[in-house]
Amino acid sequence: MLKERNKKGDAFGVHRVLDSSATLPQAAERLDNSLPVYNNEILIEVERLNIDAASFVQMEKETAGNAERIGEIILENCRTRGKQQNRVTGSGGMLVGRVKQIGSRYSGPLKFKVGDRIATLVSLTLTPLHLEKITSIDLKTHQIAATGHAVLFETGMATKIPTDLPEKMAMALFDVAGAPALVHATARKGQSLLVIGAGGKAGVLSCVAGRNKVGPKGKIFAIEPHPQAAKDLKKLGVCDAVWSVDATDPLAVRRMVEKATRGKLCDVIINVASVPNTEVSALISCGLTGKIIFFSMATSFTKVALGAEGISSSAELLFGNGYYPKHAEFVVKLARENEHLRKLFISRYDH
Repeated sequence: MLKERNKKGDAFGVHRVLDSSATLPQAAERLDNSLPVYNNEILIEVERLNIDAASFVQMEKETAGNAERIGEIILENCRTRGKQQNRVTGSGGMLVGRVKQIGSRYSGPLKFKVGDRIATLVSLTLTPLHLEKITSIDLKTHQIAATGHAVLFETGMATKIPTDLPEKMAMALFDVAGAPALVHATARKGQSLLVIGAGGKAGVLSCVAGRNKVGPKGKIFAIEPHPQAAKDLKKLGVCDAVWSVDATDPLAVRRMVEKATRGKLCDVIINVASVPNTEVSALISCGLTGKIIFFSMATSFTKVALGAEGISSSAELLFGNGYYPKHAEFVVKLARENEHLRKLFISRYDH
């Protein structure tokens, strides 16, 4: 029997915040990642991290793609901050591990048993995390094999790893599950959708979810500058067009959309680009009564708000927060039902 602290922690994890002023864990500069757990927490034995795209791209640029240096940055974050939160992008990722301990007074929504292998559905930016070592870093998938422990609060969400899908693939699905679920909830039959940054995992899933919702009479347009990712998208067969236009060039994007929609522009824009300065391209391509979903950690709220004001856009602006009700079930169902999508994710992540 593992030890636990004989007191109950705050359901949101405020008891783990080490800052001088009161705040929630995500906004905190430092978290207490020490053991034993409080009696209403779940202890996870860490096996793998999935770093979010914006954060990983930033670290790649900072280190010139040096995997060892990226690992050192992540280890240093955990040592000094008690969590993995990129100091530039402010974003984190999620993790996979095994349930090691469930506090005796845990009363949250999760029905796990000790030994269950799970994927967290809350950001690493609010997860107390202690890493002992990093054993490997995959520059292609942004996944990191590591040993250590993490703590899940009573309000934290997680899901069991499905047994019928490869683990690395499932991890990639869960990392961005909120995006396709929100796209499916937002889009309507017969609408036209534009996905910016469509070749990444969130983009691909958004294209598939969007096609399922708009149906054969709707249109799915995708922007993806990387040749292989664009080729993968075309093979999926869910996009009406895949463009290699520079998403940071709003006028070029607008011209493509105007031509494809005969001046009507798009009903829904989904921005999942992992690079900054694509906000105005989304705004300028949306119809006045349309909706724009910003789902990238590279998004600047200031650029979105002032950009919309500057072009007199009345489009509804939505910011995906990574969570949508039953999003884990939704994304797994999406993969199970689409053989081409499943094969693409297996080819990318199960190696």
